Amino acid sequence: MSKQLVGDFLVQRLGEWGVKRIFGYSGDGSNGIMGALQRAGDQFEFVQARHEEMAAFMACAHAKFTGEVGVCTATSGPGAIHLLNGLYDAKKDHQPVVAIVGQQARAALGGEYQQEVDLVSLFKDVAHEFVHMATSPAQIRHLIDRAIRIALAERTVTVIIIPNDLQSQPAVETPAHAHGTVHSGVGYSSPITVPHDNDLRQAAQVLNEGKRVAMLVGAGALNATDEIIQVADRLGAGVAKALLGRAVLPDDLPFVTGSIGLLGTNPSWELMANCDTLLMIGSSFPYSEFLPEEGQARGVQIDIDGRQVSMRYPMEVNLVGDSATTLQALLPYLEQKTDRGWRQDIEKSVAQWWEVLEERAMAEADPVNPQRVFWELSPRLPDNCILTTDSGSAANWYARDLKLRRGMMASVSGGLATMGNGVPYAIAAKFAYPERVAIALVGDGAMQMNGNSELITIAKYWQQWADPRLIVMVLNNQDLNQVTWEMRVMEGDPKYEASQDLPDFPYAEYAELIGLKGIKVSDPEMLANAWEQALSADRPVVLEVITDPDVPPIPPHIKPEQAKAYMSALLHGDPDALGTVKASFRQFARQVTPKLRKH
Repeated sequence: MSKQLVGDFLVQRLGEWGVKRIFGYSGDGSNGIMGALQRAGDQFEFVQARHEEMAAFMACAHAKFTGEVGVCTATSGPGAIHLLNGLYDAKKDHQPVVAIVGQQARAALGGEYQQEVDLVSLFKDVAHEFVHMATSPAQIRHLIDRAIRIALAERTVTVIIIPNDLQSQPAVETPAHAHGTVHSGVGYSSPITVPHDNDLRQAAQVLNEGKRVAMLVGAGALNATDEIIQVADRLGAGVAKALLGRAVLPDDLPFVTGSIGLLGTNPSWELMANCDTLLMIGSSFPYSEFLPEEGQARGVQIDIDGRQVSMRYPMEVNLVGDSATTLQALLPYLEQKTDRGWRQDIEKSVAQWWEVLEERAMAEADPVNPQRVFWELSPRLPDNCILTTDSGSAANWYARDLKLRRGMMASVSGGLATMGNGVPYAIAAKFAYPERVAIALVGDGAMQMNGNSELITIAKYWQQWADPRLIVMVLNNQDLNQVTWEMRVMEGDPKYEASQDLPDFPYAEYAELIGLKGIKVSDPEMLANAWEQALSADRPVVLEVITDPDVPPIPPHIKPEQAKAYMSALLHGDPDALGTVKASFRQFARQVTPKLRKH
């Protein structure tokens, strides 16, 4: 009989897969697993989040920033339920995450026992590729093997449920050589996927015949920076970036038009509105109104997942393959375009846009213009830093006002666009790369939702990081600002104070209270110095900036119905009508009208 318990064997098997870090929160449904982790000693690092949702966010961020499988754990019932939002974040952004959750004792199941939840059904959507409950020690080996292998191969979420009484049973390391047993092994290596040569030739023909080529890159192109630069140069193309693809290309390249969509830039809107050919790489950007009109452009798409191609725009050629490898195979068939007029127009537009952004950032506000917070950070970003941002108005300025450089990493909650990911993402980044600076850019809504709690996690662990610098920048405007503006511009409704006003909270003072450094800024002229203080601190910092909620996040293309809705909101008693009019005037005075060219 094995001397190991099921919990110990589970931990050992995770180690054989290369897992060294688990994010989670304990409970009696997983006591056997916690005991095994304790007995494993230094072989594993257990990161205790303040809430299971945060542990799942951290596992997702670990996968995003390392390419490894992220692992999180929770107890049964309530703890397992708490994981869901973070797991959906991983699923929507195609990240390999394995959740290991406890369950009540097997003999009690079906008896309406305390904390008994049908966990297989609970996780069936978020982990439909693989969710199973163990009922026998002999299952543990293949459940772990399959959960990790499927998560990596499918870039998705998988879940293993282990009842608490099973965790302390004797382990079965090698199932019996008998009918009805499964004998699995460790190991997975991603294949090299390249389209057929004939498909590459067809794609090259479309791209070579294009006169005005636009490229759109997303998270699936993060491993293809050099290849994208080569292709863009050969085709004389401009390159727009989906939000998850912010780090694909450095923003100092003159043909990079920046982000696309509602949070995007004028040059990206012009690029899509005027192109005759679209090359989409590793992106599933969902908003079709920011892509070329159907029939305007011929299309080529590259994606590792055949389910994602020709879904956002009807493509003429679909190439299923790894971005870098496929582009390498495509390059020999691409012709160098000698007419650089299209590229020159793009570069002029980009140069002008950066000037406009600076003018907008420096425009007067009451008290601080949120755009300036990001503009002042941009030239001060440390080499190889890791940036995270939350869903909210902070994402607008993250998308536009920061110039990312080579070597930096950056991510957001893309597909789910959930609040609350920014701070746990940054924490996971520090555990994965303790020698790099991490910066979380978040709003006060997200901080009050869960970010303040995770400051306690930072306080618990920061002294073990090689470089202690983790900066949480909070836009304190006492408003759920992104939604407030969406109500005005999309629905034509005035700000609903009961739902939108947030209580004030002393973020910087709270940071000091728990042993971190707090910096509070209400004067725009102090921003530069505040960032320099934060970036030179000897411990994590909360930089709280009192910002103006009335500064509008102007989309790159304003539709008549949006302008009409905005005016309707102001005319129907918006409590901040005067402030928004003043701030909007300052911003629109620096507006660049996107150019629709006749070709």
